[in-house]
Amino acid sequence: MYSTENSSFTPSAPGPPAAGPKVKSFGPFRLDAANHSLRRGPERLSITPKSFDVLRYLVENAGRLVSQNELLEALWQETYVNPEVLRKYILEIRKALGDRASHPLYIETQTKRGYRFVAPVTDVDAAEPGHPAASATEQNAASDPFTLRSEDFRRLNPQAKLAIPLALALILVLAASAYFWRARTRAHARQLSAASIAVLPFADLSPDHDQEYFADGLSEQLINSLTKAPGLKVVGRSSAFQFKGQNEDVRGVGQKLGVANVLEGSVREEGNRVRITAALIKVDDGFQLWSESYDREINDIFEAQDEIARDVTAALQVKLLSPTASGNSAASQNTNPEAYQAYLQGQYFVARGQNKDDLEKALAYANQAVKLDANFAPAWAQRSSVLQTRATVALIEPDEGFREARESAQKAIALDPNLPAGYLTLGLIQTNHDWDWDGANASFNKAASLAPGNADVAGNQAYLARDMGRLDDAIGLYQRAVAGDPLRANFHLALGYVLYSVGRYDEALAALDRAEELNPNLSSLHLTRAKIFMFQDRPQEALAEVEKETGEWEKFSGQALVYAHLGQRAESDQALKNLIATHQNDCAYQVAEAYAYRGETDSAFQWLDRAIRQHDPGSPELKTGPLVQSLRQDPRYDEELKKIGLTR
Repeated sequence: MYSTENSSFTPSAPGPPAAGPKVKSFGPFRLDAANHSLRRGPERLSITPKSFDVLRYLVENAGRLVSQNELLEALWQETYVNPEVLRKYILEIRKALGDRASHPLYIETQTKRGYRFVAPVTDVDAAEPGHPAASATEQNAASDPFTLRSEDFRRLNPQAKLAIPLALALILVLAASAYFWRARTRAHARQLSAASIAVLPFADLSPDHDQEYFADGLSEQLINSLTKAPGLKVVGRSSAFQFKGQNEDVRGVGQKLGVANVLEGSVREEGNRVRITAALIKVDDGFQLWSESYDREINDIFEAQDEIARDVTAALQVKLLSPTASGNSAASQNTNPEAYQAYLQGQYFVARGQNKDDLEKALAYANQAVKLDANFAPAWAQRSSVLQTRATVALIEPDEGFREARESAQKAIALDPNLPAGYLTLGLIQTNHDWDWDGANASFNKAASLAPGNADVAGNQAYLARDMGRLDDAIGLYQRAVAGDPLRANFHLALGYVLYSVGRYDEALAALDRAEELNPNLSSLHLTRAKIFMFQDRPQEALAEVEKETGEWEKFSGQALVYAHLGQRAESDQALKNLIATHQNDCAYQVAEAYAYRGETDSAFQWLDRAIRQHDPGSPELKTGPLVQSLRQDPRYDEELKKIGLTR
């Protein structure tokens, strides 16, 4: 049975009633059970609540060997916890006390037996002079300039004496109001964020440290599984993986990601066996809600993933979806383990971005996976995603690339109708190439129903809404995507672009600033900011932004626009010439856009017609793009829109 941990525990043999709260003293330390604090002299030491409980139990049983089982039963009465967790707390306690396992002054470890607190312990009354609580009270009374002594009171005139109780009453009312306001605020915040989680990248503890792709893949699969739980906010992979290799405190992680819980763990693979250790931690107090270890053979890895996802969701007390949607499908669970290894290696390269070499490696691993197991649906979805990306950025012939991508996505869906990835990629193909707006909408809606917490789904729904001209819907969906994956720079960039499209320039610039904080080298970032500056009539600032642009076609496009805005026609012509020479097959829409902004309507429509024939993904922006406003008065405009399947 799994349950939320409680920070307190009941000693097995309570002592006689005490006149006041007792403090345990050992060496220079004072352990105050009533205030849950550990002090060295006047200094309060930082220690997590559960570590404090472990120390308290050992101190209260000083001189006696306490077994691991006794500690676990005392502190985690209704929660199963991996015994290895105790080692973590003992290490933290030793660090706080300056103790060493090899020469213990306080905690002695007896291998496979337990722990003994070896320092002498005495009871100290909290009210004793010299105790931190007592001395602080004495000092405050002596030094507080607002403390009124009796002799001072006698000197006051009658009106002042009458005013004092009124002032005190007012202070009490204000203090009470502030207290209850803060309490309501905290309760509301807890209610909003309790059902939220980030899955941090699992650590690779394999002997040769050569299983990074496996650890990353497992983390990503757990994210995908948890997004299927209704009502559970799951931070997207991009944001969660920002903390890979960093030893950041879970409180900081929770604050940056806006979640109440963190799942972390490790993977150790040797031969055909893998050991997975996972722990679910509340970020506000560091409590472990749940932890477990799983020893499996590689071909049982899907069962382990499902089990972890179910256990985590149960620990969070979030109602899980139906069994068919709560993790990997039965088809996946029966896959060839070598195919799964190839799939994970493919995902490792997919996650690295749109680099040509990485995409080629990702496709090679996806092809290997489907060759080893033709019924493995996730590998077909992966293959579809890589082909779709390569076709979109013109690394392969677009028509053929999209055709293969579509077939692979449909294969994935046929093998596993409950796999969101298949619908997600199919929806992108229908958006970017087919311009099948109803089909794309149906695909994304299906993905959303299967994985309601998936930020990628919200991002792609926003992209579709933007293409269809539903800009207000796009803004809301991008905001949802940002909330689900807050450290993903391109979501902030995409939100900024749509805000620019509707003329909300200050908000757009704020979104772009956040994107730049997260990724200063993000392509299209400076181009988008330059466009905003153009519409704000800040041409020199726009030019400065274009010169910072990291993307090749983006820089040429921006130069053509900004130089035209400045009236420097020769420089604009040269930039447009560079754009056509290098990107006429994948940026025909951007060429049309530049001609439209320069007022060359016929050339704009010629390149627009070419963009539509090439199924340029930028073409749907004809409906809402601010740079092509001049074309909307031309009778050819509606004809071009019709070719894309859109209307005004």
